[in-house]
Amino acid sequence: MGLKVLDRIEQQWLNSFHCVYENNSFKRAAEFLGLPTSNISRHIALLEERLDIRLFDRTTRRISPTDAGEHLYMRTQPLLSKLNDALEEVTQHSHEVQGQLKVLMPDSPALAEAVVSFCQQHPSISLCCDTSINPKDDPLDGFDIVISFHRGKLTDYNWVAKEIARWSSVVVASPTWLERHPTPFHITDLSRVSCITSYTALNGNPWVFQNATGELITQKVHSTFKVNSGHLAKTSALAGLGAALLPVEACQQELEAGTLIQLDMEYSPADLVLYAFYASRKHLAKKIPMFIQHLQNQATGTERTWPPK
Repeated sequence: MGLKVLDRIEQQWLNSFHCVYENNSFKRAAEFLGLPTSNISRHIALLEERLDIRLFDRTTRRISPTDAGEHLYMRTQPLLSKLNDALEEVTQHSHEVQGQLKVLMPDSPALAEAVVSFCQQHPSISLCCDTSINPKDDPLDGFDIVISFHRGKLTDYNWVAKEIARWSSVVVASPTWLERHPTPFHITDLSRVSCITSYTALNGNPWVFQNATGELITQKVHSTFKVNSGHLAKTSALAGLGAALLPVEACQQELEAGTLIQLDMEYSPADLVLYAFYASRKHLAKKIPMFIQHLQNQATGTERTWPPK
């Protein structure tokens, strides 16, 4: 008896086929799988050769699945999904954390140290880390975990959010800035004075405050200086370029020295929170909760070094 069709097909070819189908692109599939585009093309070619049928129609501008490609995807997608679930279930019984871990996170020295120490503790982990902060429609696309700073209410996506650490915050300004501007006493005053804001990591305006009962209040501020670095925001505030919203621990020394002054208003700024986001799955690969737990332990052990400076 000859070999069955399944015996002549590599699972990696099917993985590449599924990824191309779902992304409508060989290039995006290659980026997602961490493989050269030539490998993806070869996998599809070998799969088409073994099945003796064309799975994609290709033009210079786009690709689209053929009827056979549509049929193959619809019939095999549930099977591969169940196989993946079964394999991930088995990994829960393993004491070793292994596999590729794809992380998107801010370029923070403290986070870098935590990631490196995790890899040192688990040498079977293969890390792929991206520190770009350009917003995407779906930041989790292509990543196991996305780590980011937030203030206020989270956007309601179909992701799991785990809190890593949080810091109380203050609005601060330099004495020279206060000499040139009226002191803000109400959060609405911030719409009329120069403020330093972030333009990517925390989506810029508005700033988020909370009242005595914990209700969140957003306030649009007059942004004259936009940055994507806590250190740059503090340096700008020290230079008198505007009022800044900073974690207390990131500017404690400057507050004690009097080079920055805390602005007391009727509402307190909402805490700055570092979250780890991951896709909701029934069976989660062990590397993901282990990595998140490691970050939480590191944040607890090195609390004063973690705010974004």
